[in-house]
Amino acid sequence: MVARLDGLSLSRLRLAASPVAEATHWMRVALTRSGHPVHGDPGPVARAALRHPDTALAAQLLTPVGQPGYMPDLLTPKPASGPSATVLERQFAAIAATPAEQVAAQVAARYGRRPAPATVRAAVADGTLATRVSAGLRRFWQEALADRWPQVRTLLDAELAERATRMAAGGVGSLLDDLHPTIHWTAGALTVESRFRTETTLSDTEVVVTPSVLAWPQVTVQLCDARDAVLTYPAASPPPGRRGRLGDLVGVSRADILADLDVPRSTGELSRRHHLAPATVSYHLGVLLRSGLVRRRRDQHLVLYQRSTSGDSLVGRPLVGV
Repeated sequence: MVARLDGLSLSRLRLAASPVAEATHWMRVALTRSGHPVHGDPGPVARAALRHPDTALAAQLLTPVGQPGYMPDLLTPKPASGPSATVLERQFAAIAATPAEQVAAQVAARYGRRPAPATVRAAVADGTLATRVSAGLRRFWQEALADRWPQVRTLLDAELAERATRMAAGGVGSLLDDLHPTIHWTAGALTVESRFRTETTLSDTEVVVTPSVLAWPQVTVQLCDARDAVLTYPAASPPPGRRGRLGDLVGVSRADILADLDVPRSTGELSRRHHLAPATVSYHLGVLLRSGLVRRRRDQHLVLYQRSTSGDSLVGRPLVGV
């Protein structure tokens, strides 16, 4: 994905946290069985919140964690400028106010050639999808994330402060080029490595750059609609002194396996090296793969696993090899 930004757009670029985006990504985690690679399992309360019809409707619009695909932009409106205490309510209001034609177009893009679920089609047809999704996200926030928010907000504030300092020292281009290994700023163009091949030009557009704690380790982009332009990148992992041992985050065995994947290794080799049953190793690799912390490739009859860039950032070592 390539976006060309003119001078006015660069002058309007700002940093901000997006509470609704955090809720949306935490809902995605709640729909999985593996939990978040750093922040763990959202727990039974979060999963119970998904049973409410409005929250379930919002959840049907999400793409599964670790799988590429389009999520409707209405789920993650850009955070408005102003006092941080008002941002969440203004985002809920923005979702509810999404015009019906935008709702229909975004839902169609979400499902492509596949039919949308019947409940989604019905809500689009009767014009209630936007207000119900807003209500469902609000309920999920209150039941599943509100108690955690102070801790999440602390991490986001630290990240925003660090990025603001870097921008002050090196400029906007330096900021954009340093957000994530898949994000590049070159000669007036913002490039995000993605399976989607799109190009756009933004003129006098406010782009909001938002760090995310709960979307980690994913990068998400919504730049097609100039009125709602957002670039979301994963907030940096806390340094070892603040996050504790890696094993405290992902489990000791899984952490040992992740740390051992500087070079490609097969399930059998990892089983022998760590004295674990092949089925146990396979389970841990599946969790790490779905979380984006490892990648895999086939070499003749072997399937080899190696740490990804995101896994490298968590472990704190550079990748070796290809």
